[in-house]
Amino acid sequence: MASIRSRYGKLVVDFYYMGIRCRETTNLTDTPANRKKLEKVAEKMKAEIILGLFNYAKYFPKSDKAAQMVALNDRKECISTDTPSFEQFAELWFSEKEIEWRDTYKRKIKEIIDMYLIVKFGTKPIHLIKKTDVLAFRSSLAKVTYGKANKHLSAARINSIMVPLGMILKEAAKRYQFDNPYYDINALKQPKTDIQPFTLNEVWTFINGVRADYRNYYLVRFFTGMRTSEIDGLTWENIDFNRREIVIKQAYVKGKIVPPKTQESYRAIQMSPWVYDALKEQQAITYKRSDYVFCAHTGEPLDYNNVNKRVWHPTLKILGLKKRNAYQTRHTAATLWLAAGESPEWIASQMGHSTTKMLFNTYSRYVPNMTRQDGSAFEALVNRSQIAQVSTDKGPHNEND
Repeated sequence: MASIRSRYGKLVVDFYYMGIRCRETTNLTDTPANRKKLEKVAEKMKAEIILGLFNYAKYFPKSDKAAQMVALNDRKECISTDTPSFEQFAELWFSEKEIEWRDTYKRKIKEIIDMYLIVKFGTKPIHLIKKTDVLAFRSSLAKVTYGKANKHLSAARINSIMVPLGMILKEAAKRYQFDNPYYDINALKQPKTDIQPFTLNEVWTFINGVRADYRNYYLVRFFTGMRTSEIDGLTWENIDFNRREIVIKQAYVKGKIVPPKTQESYRAIQMSPWVYDALKEQQAITYKRSDYVFCAHTGEPLDYNNVNKRVWHPTLKILGLKKRNAYQTRHTAATLWLAAGESPEWIASQMGHSTTKMLFNTYSRYVPNMTRQDGSAFEALVNRSQIAQVSTDKGPHNEND
C-alpha cells in the first residue's frame, strides 16, 4: 500500500514497484483535499501495479527513476517471454550482417544504430514495438536539427536511418513469430537529385584552365564518369591499354582500399581517344614511382579533401565557373553521353548502374540543355520520310497512268 507523506510542504507518494522503494514528490501542497486526491491516485497506481499495467513515466514523467523503471520492466518482459530487447537483437543482427558489407557501409549502419535506434528503442522488448512506435519515431526525426543553421534532417537522411530499423524488425519478426511492425511503411518521397552538370564548353574550359599536373586527372573524371573513390583508388594494373579499358575493382575511401560501392560497380569502362591519350601521358609521369595512376608526390593516393580545397574549387573560381562539388564530373559524363545519343544500356554499364532507371530519372531532363536540339532526331526522321515520299511521287509512272 502506498503511503502519503509531506516534505517541505509538498505531498510525497511512497510506494514499492518491482521490489524497489520509490518516493516521488508531487506539486500538491499538503492540504486535506490534496491528500484525499493523492490517495485516490495511489489506489489506482496500486491496482495497475498488481495487474502489470503500471506505467511509471506516465505518472512521473520528470522523475529520474522513470527511465530506470522502464528498463527494468522491459528486462522483466524479455525474460518472461524469452524475447530479446531491441538493443540485444540489433547487436546480434549487426554481428551477423557486417561480413556482407564494406567498412564504410558498416560504419554508417553502426552509427545509425547507436545514435538513433538504440536511443529510441533500446531496452524495449522487440516484439512489443508497434507500427505506431515506428511512425512516431520517424516523425520525431523530422524535428531533429543539426549545425549552426539548425537545419532539419532531409527526407533522404531520414530514409537512410529507417532502412536498418526496417531490416532489424523484419528479421526479428521472422525469428520470433510476431507481426512485422514495419510492414507497409513506405519511404518518404525525396526530391529529385540536384545535379549541376557542366556543358561541353565548360568541360574544356576547366580542363584547359586547371593546373597542368591535374589536367589528366580531371579529363579522365569528366569523360569516364568515375566516382572520386574509384579514380583515387585506380592502379596501373587495372589499366588495359590493349583493350582500351579501365577496370574498376576497388575504391579508396577514408585512407583504405575497399571493394567498389555495389556489385554493379565492378565494371570495365571503355577509353575514349581523349582518355587514352591522357592515361598514356600520365603513365610517363607516375608509372615508375607509384602503383596508383593519380597520386601525391609521395606515391600515395590523392587526398580527396586536399585536392578539392587546393585545386577543384580555386580553379572554378579563377575560371568564373559556377561553384559545385567535384561529383558533378560524374553527372557531366552521363549527360554528355546521353546528349551524344549513346545507348542508355551502355551508359548504365559505364556508370556502374544495374538498370537504366536511375539514368532516366536523374539525367534525362538535362539532355536538351546539352544539345540545344530538342526533338531534332524526330524532326530529322520526318524530314527523311518526306524526301523519300517526294522521290516516290516523282519516280517513273506506269504506262497506263
